[in-house]
Amino acid sequence: MLVLLPPSEGKANGGEGAPLRLESLSLPGLTAAREAVLGELVELCSGDEEKAREVLGLSEGLRGEVAKNAGLRTAGARPAGEVYTGVLYDALGLATLDAAARRRAADSLLVFSGLWGAVRVTDRIPSYRCSMGVRLPGLGALAGHWRAPMAGVLPQAAADGLVLDLRSSAYAAAWRPKGEVAGRTATVRVLHAPTRKVVSHFNKATKGRIVRSLLTAGAAPEDPAELVGVLRELGYVVEAEAPGKAGKPWALDVLVDEVH
Repeated sequence: MLVLLPPSEGKANGGEGAPLRLESLSLPGLTAAREAVLGELVELCSGDEEKAREVLGLSEGLRGEVAKNAGLRTAGARPAGEVYTGVLYDALGLATLDAAARRRAADSLLVFSGLWGAVRVTDRIPSYRCSMGVRLPGLGALAGHWRAPMAGVLPQAAADGLVLDLRSSAYAAAWRPKGEVAGRTATVRVLHAPTRKVVSHFNKATKGRIVRSLLTAGAAPEDPAELVGVLRELGYVVEAEAPGKAGKPWALDVLVDEVH
């Protein structure tokens, strides 16, 4: 099973660890594309601060993120699973998983990123600020920059197993499973049961809880239909819609009344 996650806007500081080594990151087929984004981002943030802030869409209160980006090549790095914070990652609670569940997380979780493309939670990265919605002056829209490299790398990462896609729309734009891979992909939407509307906090927290539940249970569903059954056994209320034709992902709605 491959689980696709969005990153978080909030990130823990990189700390005092050794700096980034691009060549050590998972999915080495993305290295050249990563270097292109990293090089332009560092150059942008080493120059005109106001221009960098405008390009990155940063408020006045986030001005310090520009200097952080300028120093990415020498900043301390730590595992991505420790860098990403926020509602989804708080609910997932990687640090509190037992050893077996942490191994499953290392093997199955893939976090999408405007800067790195996608990384494993064990990949060591510095804290940064660069969303997938950014349009860099030289490379253009990052989602478009990543499509070709991702198309060459992600099907291999997915192998022949289930793909559980929990990304937001901005990150889903960087890679959309096609053909046979799409047929064994399940996208998940979390709805507030009384209103049947998507509520951001419910959505993020529940997705984190779903991933944690699957990891701690040692569940390994092989296809979307089996995933539906596993989630129901784990206590989730799931409505599933099989695709109308081959080569399309399954759509799953998880209904929640409240988040604990």
